[in-house]
Amino acid sequence: MAAVHKIVVLDPLAQEGLDLLAATPGIEYEVRTGLKGPDLHATLAEFDGAILRSGVKITADALEGNRRLKAIVRAGVGTDNIDRTAATRLGIVVMNTPTGNTLSTAEHAIAMMMALSRNIAPAYQSLIEGRWDRSKYMGTQLADKTLGIVGLGRIGQAVARIAKALQLRLIGYDPFLAQDRAEELGVELVANVRDMLPRVDYLSVHTPLTNETRDLIGEPELDILKPGVRLVNCARGGIYNEAALAKGLASGRIAGVALDVYAEEPCKTSPLFGMPGVVCTPHLGASTEEAQTQVAVEGAQLLIDFFTTGAIRHAINMAAIDPKTLAGLKGYLNLAHRLGLLMAQWAKSGVQNCSLRYRGEVAAKETQLLTSAFAAGLLEAACEDVNIVNAEVLLRERGIELKSERTTDVGAFSSSMSAQVSADGRTYAAAGTLFGNVMPRLVKLGGHRLETYLDGTLLLFEHRDVPGIIGAIGTICGRHNVNIAQMSVGRATDKPGGEAVGALNLDSQPPDEALEEIRAHRAIKTVTIIKLPPAGKLPDWLGG
Repeated sequence: MAAVHKIVVLDPLAQEGLDLLAATPGIEYEVRTGLKGPDLHATLAEFDGAILRSGVKITADALEGNRRLKAIVRAGVGTDNIDRTAATRLGIVVMNTPTGNTLSTAEHAIAMMMALSRNIAPAYQSLIEGRWDRSKYMGTQLADKTLGIVGLGRIGQAVARIAKALQLRLIGYDPFLAQDRAEELGVELVANVRDMLPRVDYLSVHTPLTNETRDLIGEPELDILKPGVRLVNCARGGIYNEAALAKGLASGRIAGVALDVYAEEPCKTSPLFGMPGVVCTPHLGASTEEAQTQVAVEGAQLLIDFFTTGAIRHAINMAAIDPKTLAGLKGYLNLAHRLGLLMAQWAKSGVQNCSLRYRGEVAAKETQLLTSAFAAGLLEAACEDVNIVNAEVLLRERGIELKSERTTDVGAFSSSMSAQVSADGRTYAAAGTLFGNVMPRLVKLGGHRLETYLDGTLLLFEHRDVPGIIGAIGTICGRHNVNIAQMSVGRATDKPGGEAVGALNLDSQPPDEALEEIRAHRAIKTVTIIKLPPAGKLPDWLGG
């Protein structure tokens, strides 16, 4: 008799998804909603798979000691309500449905822009209160205004297409959107977000919440924003600082704010609620019948495929790699991922294409997986839930070309991998290898050979090879109480005085004042801070 796999539905799910589960032989499901604490813990221990939306939170405590659950599906994009680290440790695959709510969320962002522009909510409220205040609610049209879009993934690109049809001028920032794709969308790319702030009449964000995007608009940005700007956030709470937005509204610098997401949810109080020029909704971006049907069907199908064929799609915490392959590649996957993280922070923006070269013994291994791991590192800060499974697809969506080649000829090391990234008219190059099969090392930066640890906080500096440069940087770091753990330098030729690079492993992040002092040195060309995981820390999808 064939095995029966039991699925628990933890949040209300569209009937079409339930019907799909019911129609599949070997699958049984139960709906148990609103669970938490001991009840959720006990329920998860009874089932092989679970599907949920954003209502239930699967914490480490809810999974503790679970030996049965094999897969969790989030019917939606964000997985903040699932402890991915705890799931990974228990071997539970976590999957999401990244495409089902794209159009609905994009449409909601546009709807919020229109509501702000035409004062729809307060005008209706005035009618409810028995007033006819036509002159009080004079609006502004969208056509011929400038919209800034931060983040041009699936949803950002959908917003761009709709906005273009509404005759808006488009400015965009995304470090991983090819120029050709931007031109297709009619978007003018800028090098950083600050460059667009004085120019835009509307700003809409479509990025994950990361250290780089948290408080993207805060008090320091109020003086840069174009007076009368209207700000929209249907992505993740915390990208805009709500207290700063309230201050900007009160001063008149900001004309309108529309939020669908909040730093803490459910959100029932905010300094913005009730202020003139504000429209807020309770996280409704994906709340359309069509989106709910799509994510329910897609989520159900993910579980069905997993339990009936073993297929893993849209996994956000691990890759579909058999244990033998993983054991032989783990160190190189970690190296490739860290090289991707380094290149993303060094090249920063305007990435057009990438190429990888595998040399020596590693060239005989599964280099396609290594290429995917590099892409995952490259996109990690720019995309939500990027991993070895979806990274190359996300790169292609942004029009970025990724090539690889391999040679079994052995160079200075038995195995090495090198990466080149073209961005903003410049080519960035780096190479790495493994020491002892588990310790990733950076062995080349640009045309310069060096050796440094690929972990923690790195300070990279390009400079002229003149006496005293290392001492000067060391003195500045010491004055600002920044300890140097390791140092490596490399120059292009054997003769002093030419171009050179240096890499410092630091025990802490240098303050801005220290970096400005280093940049001010007459022999320093560029200074870049690179943040990498600690030594031994693996990404979630690799079992970290």
